[in-house]
Parts: sequence; C-alpha cells; structure tokens
Amino acid sequence: MATKIDKEACREAYNLVRDDSTNVIWVTFKYDGSTIVPGEQGTEYQSFIQECTDDIRLFGFVRFTTGDAMSKRVKFALITWIGENVSGLQRAKTGTDKTLVKEVVQNFAKEFVISDPKELEEDFIKSELKKAGGANYDAQTE
Repeated sequence: MATKIDKEACREAYNLVRDDSTNVIWVTFKYDGSTIVPGEQGTEYQSFIQECTDDIRLFGFVRFTTGDAMSKRVKFALITWIGENVSGLQRAKTGTDKTLVKEVVQNFAKEFVISDPKELEEDFIKSELKKAGGANYDAQTE
C-alpha cells in the first residue's frame, strides 16, 4: 500500500515549530499504518532525542538557535531518523516517503539522515547548521 500524508495536520505541526510566539521547538512525523501523521512535539531537544528509538523511523522538524558574537539566528533542520532495528524494506521506503514530508516541510537550513544516536547530539547538529549558515565571526576577538 502506498504511503500517504495527512497534509493539513502535518502543516499545522510544522507551523507550530516555525512560529516565534510558541515554545515548541520540535515536532515528529510518524507512521500510523501507511499514513504519515504528526507525532510528539516539545520544548526541549533532549525530549526529541528520546523519541528516536532503535525500532522506529520518523521525521523530525527542529528549531535551533545558532549564531555567533555578532548575530543570533534561528535555523531549522529536517531530521530523518531510522533506528538500527528497522527492516531493510522500511529503510528503503523511508527515502521515498520523505518526499511526502517535504511537501509540507519546505523551509530548513539542512537535512540529516541519522541512524547513529551520537549524530543526534545537539552540538553536532548545531555545528553542521553553522557550516551551512555562511559567515562565522566566532574566531574574531572583540
């Protein structure tokens, strides 16, 4: 059966993370049978990491504040998590299913495909976002 996405519900969750007036910094998109639907959401990145278990695959849209001494910026990441114990067929389908998620999640600085929990570390993600962000004034002295 072909995978579908609940666009309206997913767009609502996506906009919640993008909205500066909310404290929500992440949302997951999970599988409910063959339909991708909004999953959990939260205000702490560590809570997002706890959602990424060995036996599931999910898509996460996460807000990070990055920057340097000269400016702070909000950057968004699209994280595809594929747990170690996910079957080969489901792993393969995740790549094609991501195109459905990208119909809703259209604005992000960088995309990640992660299976190793170490790569979910906040410092790693932020350093990758910083590299994607252009000018970096951290090395300059004030």
